Amino acid sequence: MVPHLTTALTGPLLDLERRLLANDTRIEQWLRAHWLEHTPPFYCSVDLRNAGFKLAPVDTNLFPGGFNNLNPAFLPLCVQAAMSAIEKICPEARNLLLVPENHTRNQFYLMNVARLAGILHRTGLNVRIGSLLPEITAPTVLDLPDGQTLTLEPVRRLGAEGARLGLDGFDPCAVLLNNDLSGGVPEVLRGLHEQFVIPPLHAGWHSRRKTRHFAAYQEVATGFAEILGIDPWLINPEYEYCGQVNFQERSGEECLAANVDTLLYRIRAKYKEYGIESPPFVIVKADAGTYGMGIMTVRDASEVRGLNRRQRNKMAVVKEGMQVTEVIIQEGVPTFETVDEGTAEPVVYMIDRYVVGGFYRVNTGRGIDENLNAPGMHFKALDFEGTCSLPDAGQAPDAPPNRFYAYGVVARLALAAASLELERSEAP
Repeated sequence: MVPHLTTALTGPLLDLERRLLANDTRIEQWLRAHWLEHTPPFYCSVDLRNAGFKLAPVDTNLFPGGFNNLNPAFLPLCVQAAMSAIEKICPEARNLLLVPENHTRNQFYLMNVARLAGILHRTGLNVRIGSLLPEITAPTVLDLPDGQTLTLEPVRRLGAEGARLGLDGFDPCAVLLNNDLSGGVPEVLRGLHEQFVIPPLHAGWHSRRKTRHFAAYQEVATGFAEILGIDPWLINPEYEYCGQVNFQERSGEECLAANVDTLLYRIRAKYKEYGIESPPFVIVKADAGTYGMGIMTVRDASEVRGLNRRQRNKMAVVKEGMQVTEVIIQEGVPTFETVDEGTAEPVVYMIDRYVVGGFYRVNTGRGIDENLNAPGMHFKALDFEGTCSLPDAGQAPDAPPNRFYAYGVVARLALAAASLELERSEAP
């Protein structure tokens, strides 16, 4: 279920891509065996970085919000994958409540909600949108830039014991969250039973940590690398952790600097092993949170000592006003890809265990070693020639369909890691 890609790409031929092409059957068998033992998240998006010498995920989102950026030609693929996911979770489902973020003024995000609701509707579900905003006290119709409308309705507890979530006159079999719960779990979502909540509440950023995800990914990448006979570093971003930071009070700087130094030392050793002459860097970012907030590029440990006020303010708080006390120091993976003369990185979308499309995040104001999820970014949908479940062995390893197959494989490894992460963090 990996479509062909027709977006023009350039870059060096990678031995990694050759290995993936030569072992495609073993790869699919390995992934299939994983899904016999573990349940994939309902949906997921993965930010990838292709440095030419390494291809690795740098972020995994369990509440993806960019379905409006996918190529509409592949909506049938999304619908089929969503059908598979729903049949496993709630095979008799008729009604589904979609709970979005509180971004009523973000037109692009609302278009994502509309696209997602449309996908779910086409699986045979009655889909309605339940808002957590206290000001939504009655059905509220919002106009979208593409001429569509979206109706938000106030959620309420149902039943004599109030153990289910729904709307007036609408009792759903399942609740699908497109809200990452950065600000914590609202009271209205607590204590639900006899009703599926997907993803589970503990997948939200109030409890999820990137370090736990990448620990699981390291385990997955190591096992996968064994079957290909490759160094797992080629698909795995190294990381360190510091859990005693207060940027406003300047505490934890030594912990941060020490871990930056340790990680840079390891990366330099790998660069020397592979003859990579460019200087290494790391990305320091909040261990919980999204939207590209709380992120900085660091090339030397001295850069995290004595941060100025602007830098400290930038790092201290992320979405929903969450204070940053824990950070992940992640190996920086530069990107050699450009689209529309801007620095670019691919983002791969999955529903259930299937790749359903993706797009390039493009930012003309950022460099190859910087966070692209920042002001000035735009998106370019990946354009496909047609659906296929196998790479094209008749073309070069870096031909568009084969390069996107490689992206799909690594993204699915991150999906496999997310399945382990969720299992291990599940509340008793």
